Amino acid sequence: MATFSVTRPRKSRVLTAVMALYLIYTLVPLVWLVINATKTQPTLFTTSGLAFGGPFALFDNIGETFTYDNGIFLRWLGNTLLYVVAGAGGATVLATAAGYGLAKYRFPGRRAVFAVVLGAVAVPGTALAVPTFLMFSELGLTNTPLAIIIPSLISPFGLYLIWVYAADAIPDELLEAARIDGAGEIRIFLTVTLRQLAPGIVTVALFTVVSTWNNYFLPLIMLSEPKWYPLTVGLNQWSAQASGAGAQPVYHLVLTGSLLTIVPLVIAFLLMQRYWQSGLSAGSVKQ
Repeated sequence: MATFSVTRPRKSRVLTAVMALYLIYTLVPLVWLVINATKTQPTLFTTSGLAFGGPFALFDNIGETFTYDNGIFLRWLGNTLLYVVAGAGGATVLATAAGYGLAKYRFPGRRAVFAVVLGAVAVPGTALAVPTFLMFSELGLTNTPLAIIIPSLISPFGLYLIWVYAADAIPDELLEAARIDGAGEIRIFLTVTLRQLAPGIVTVALFTVVSTWNNYFLPLIMLSEPKWYPLTVGLNQWSAQASGAGAQPVYHLVLTGSLLTIVPLVIAFLLMQRYWQSGLSAGSVKQ
C-alpha cells in the first residue's frame, strides 16, 4: 500500500519573532493613542500612558473636539477631504491614463519619459516644497486650496506602478481584438482597460489618499490662514498653542483629534481590502 506524506511548510522561529516584535512596534503607538484619548486633560499627566485612569471621557473629548474654537476641527476635516478627493482622486486618474498610455503605446521619447519618471520617484517631496512655494507665490496661488491640490495631482510612483501593472495585466491581443471589433481607443480604455487595471488603480488610490491625508510640510509652508488648514497642520497648531505661556492646555483634544484623523484611513483600507487582495492573485490562476 502506497503511503503519502504531507509536507508541512517550514516555520522560521527567528522570522516569527521578528514579525511579532514588528507587530508590537506598530500597535503600541496606536494603543497608546486610543487609551489617552479616553482621558481628561488633568489625568493625562498623572497616569501611565498605557493604562486607563480617571473617568472615561472619550465621548466628551470627541464632542469638545468638534466644538472647540467655533468648530474649526470640522473645517479642517472638510479641507482635508477636499484635498484628498480633488488631489488624490485627480492623481489616480492621471496616473492611470498616463501609465496605461506609456505601457501600451509606442512613441518617440518613450525611454526618456521612463527615465524621467524613475528619477521623479527618487526625489522626496520635501525637496520640491520650497521651489513649489516660490513658483506658486509668483502665480499668486499661495494660501488657497489650489496650492495643495495642484501639487497633489502629480504622483510619479503611482504612474510607474500603473505602467508596470498595465504592461502585464492587459494583453496586447485583447486590445487588438477590441480594435478589430471597431472600438475606438477611448472606448477601449473605458470599457476594457479600466476593468483589468482595477486592482492597480485601487492600490494607487490608497497610496495617494494616505499621502495626501498625511501631507504636512507642503500645507505648512503654503497656507497661512487657519481656515484652509488640513487636519495635520491644524492639530499641530493646537499642540503649539497648548504649550505656549498662559494658553489653555488642550492636549486631550489633540490626542482625540489625532484618533479621529486615522479613522477614515482605516475605513478606506477595510473597504478596499478585497479589491486589493484580488489583485495580488490576479495572475496566479491560468484561464
